[in-house]
Amino acid sequence: MRGSSHLAIGLITGVGIAAVVPDMRLSLPGVALAGFSALAPDLDHPGSRLSKRLGFAQNYVRWAFAAAGVLLAVFTHFNLPMGPERRMGFTAAMSMFLIGMAMQNQSARKLALLFTGVGAVLAGLYWQFLWLSLLGAFVATAPFTSHRSWTHTIWAAALWTYIGYLANRDLGWHGVAAYAGAGYMSHLLADTLTKSGVRYLLPLSDMALKIPLISTGSTLGNMIELGICAGYGLLVALLWWQRFNFA
Repeated sequence: MRGSSHLAIGLITGVGIAAVVPDMRLSLPGVALAGFSALAPDLDHPGSRLSKRLGFAQNYVRWAFAAAGVLLAVFTHFNLPMGPERRMGFTAAMSMFLIGMAMQNQSARKLALLFTGVGAVLAGLYWQFLWLSLLGAFVATAPFTSHRSWTHTIWAAALWTYIGYLANRDLGWHGVAAYAGAGYMSHLLADTLTKSGVRYLLPLSDMALKIPLISTGSTLGNMIELGICAGYGLLVALLWWQRFNFA
């Protein structure tokens, strides 16, 4: 399913959660969190919306390696005397420069996400926010897994919900776990409607649960996705209408 459809379904899910969960108020940040969470499983895909946004610096990673090589070469030339250390310095500088120049876009994207995730892990450790460190670990590792593997499992959804629970506890923002978990699960359920399906129980089982209604990228598939989003939005609107009538 396309990223735009996942985002729409996640946002609608955020609105729906506020309608069905007792004592849950409709919150725009909560709805946005559900939409963000609905994109999170596809961090394992190089073309996903969230992967591109979080890896925004991917085009600069290559030049960062090349620049670091040049700076190391300058430092070596002016500060290290003739001998083994100088040769090692120039060798390391040349290696970094060549790695930067040879790096492909996908490799740069993975490194950008790795740096983003590691930064979040370190920030979480500094501020003693376990949820932020776990979130960073998720962002750092997901790009290095194959598409629709562990990020598309019930275990990943449980971890994401737990991260929301910890954030709720530390930040005092009621409903984080519900918005995050529901948004994440909306992605898995939506992908269940595609021909590839979802292997919910990896690595315990390689069986994919699928209801092959959608062929992602095809004209018919796009129309079906649009219809699903519209129908789902109508259902959530009816839930809100019912909630107001029985309030």
